[in-house]
Amino acid sequence: MKKYFEQLRPAERRLVIGVAVVLVLVVNWVYVWPHFSDWGRLTDRYEDAQRKLKLYQTAVAQKPDLEKSVSKYQTEGQFVAPEDQAINFMRTIQSQASASGFGIQSFSRSIMRTNDAFFIEQQQTINVSATEDQLVDFLYKLGSGASMIRVRDLELQPDQPHQHLNANIKLVANYQKNPTPATADKNSTAKPK
Repeated sequence: MKKYFEQLRPAERRLVIGVAVVLVLVVNWVYVWPHFSDWGRLTDRYEDAQRKLKLYQTAVAQKPDLEKSVSKYQTEGQFVAPEDQAINFMRTIQSQASASGFGIQSFSRSIMRTNDAFFIEQQQTINVSATEDQLVDFLYKLGSGASMIRVRDLELQPDQPHQHLNANIKLVANYQKNPTPATADKNSTAKPK
């Protein structure tokens, strides 16, 4: 190679050196320069992994406390047999409506969902016509009782003479899915209402 380079004229030598320099720059531009940021990305990935590890270790450390809480919540609350849940839900809604001083105009079909590990969800849409005070009293009593009933959707419109509110209310109740035997025994020995 050295012999070949010595045989070249000065202009040819400059041309060969220029091509070699351009070739080295192109190779660097294609293969080296795009990887300058790899070290920073690797550092970021390492820091993210360390944060996740710390988060997971914290969660694992909390496991005994969470298990105690789950067992505590499984034994609390009112147990309703699965076959009586829809009836209990409707009975609670109707009793609260009558205690608030209005009647329910229509009910939709009750929907049951069981996607949760601990609860069965019952949904019921009702249509009522009541005064503002009656409606607020009804909603407050539903939320303040021991039942796990809450309002998911609420649509309000005044009636034609503007004396009452027409409300379309979607109510949702959660019931225990698989109660522990202690819960079922404790609630079955309780006095019937």
